[in-house]
Amino acid sequence: MLSNYNIGTRIKPAYARMDIRFQRMVDRWVGIPACAALSIWHYGVGFIFRPIETIAPKRILVILLSEMGSLVLAEPMFRRLQDRFPNAEIHMMLFARNRQLLDLLGVVKKENVKTIRDDSLAHLLYDLAKAIWWMRTNKFDAVLDCELFSRISAILSGISGARRRAGFHRHTQEGLYRGSFINSPVAYNPYRHLSHQLVTLADSLQSHTVPRGKDGSLAAKFSPPIFHPAPGEIESEIAKLHHDHPALAGKKLVLLYPSGGLLSIRAWPLQHYVEVAEQLLQDGCAVGVIGMPEDRPLAEQLRFACSDNANCVNLAGYTRSVRHLMCLFHRASLLITNDGGPGQFAAMTSMPSIVFFGPETPTLYASWSPNSHAFYLHLPCSPCLTAYNHRNSPCDGDNQCLKRILPAEVLAKAREMIAVSHPSGVHANA
Repeated sequence: MLSNYNIGTRIKPAYARMDIRFQRMVDRWVGIPACAALSIWHYGVGFIFRPIETIAPKRILVILLSEMGSLVLAEPMFRRLQDRFPNAEIHMMLFARNRQLLDLLGVVKKENVKTIRDDSLAHLLYDLAKAIWWMRTNKFDAVLDCELFSRISAILSGISGARRRAGFHRHTQEGLYRGSFINSPVAYNPYRHLSHQLVTLADSLQSHTVPRGKDGSLAAKFSPPIFHPAPGEIESEIAKLHHDHPALAGKKLVLLYPSGGLLSIRAWPLQHYVEVAEQLLQDGCAVGVIGMPEDRPLAEQLRFACSDNANCVNLAGYTRSVRHLMCLFHRASLLITNDGGPGQFAAMTSMPSIVFFGPETPTLYASWSPNSHAFYLHLPCSPCLTAYNHRNSPCDGDNQCLKRILPAEVLAKAREMIAVSHPSGVHANA
């Protein structure tokens, strides 16, 4: 079976590669002059030299546009804002595709959320214009730019009208230029977990140290947010899953997420996924391959390569929403995934997970779940995707940081985690 299929071929939609290149190009050639112009404007009107008030802000805007996984890691920051400024209205701006996860987290009132569509340039420009008007009319006291050196978020914070503008700043380090109009600049620290750094952004609103947040205190660890389903919701979704895919009923279910998303370099080799899936199927488990609708060809490639493909089902595009995916996580005994959103979503449930890191590091992005295990090899060139290179890796595509994570060691860890999570065999909800 394996010899008849080219497992090494990565099926990635061309538009995904074009999108991220286009975003980088716009961010550089439009973002740099825009940030420079805003810096001159703020300097000219004297905003940058005005002292920052120490009184608590009444209206706070959080800008975190891009990744769903980062929203989960930002949950401690929202808690810190609520603790420090209990009387403040907290608002949020993000890409529309991430709205459903924000609603699950419940950290911002639904009426305080502003979404921006990024599915086309026309939608993006139109929604940005509306967002600017929305910011200026809401008269925010403070804005937190949570993006790692993205210039679009810096520009939005610069024209928000807020007197206090907190964001990551390169200070004396080499890094992406974002202007000089952030007046609560937090030093980006690639050696500290993203959740800790986002909490420091919240602390910077009342800090006067250089760099901001030096006087803050942080917990060593955070507890991940918990998904709270509606009564009977999980049982209903599991019953529908078994109706649609009868092969899964009565078996322990292992979910695989083989896609690298927009950054295919983050993907563990598909052949490795097949080898692990084969052994788990022989153990009597069922395997489900999850992903977005555009990941269906890749998921089908994995399923077809398994000799027992009757018990390996293609679930890419099957889930209607993140909420639906969370319900299915309650049915599964384990998730094996590349670094990305699913690993962070799993932390909101009791399902154990195995997450592969290489181009990026678990030091910054590991979930806070005690049931998550990260594989990471610490190669000399790893991590190669950083805030300082706009996540544009110098790697030629031969991602040895992931290829050298062997299926045998992953399988051993998977069997251990499945036995610990469900020693009786089948999930209680099966």
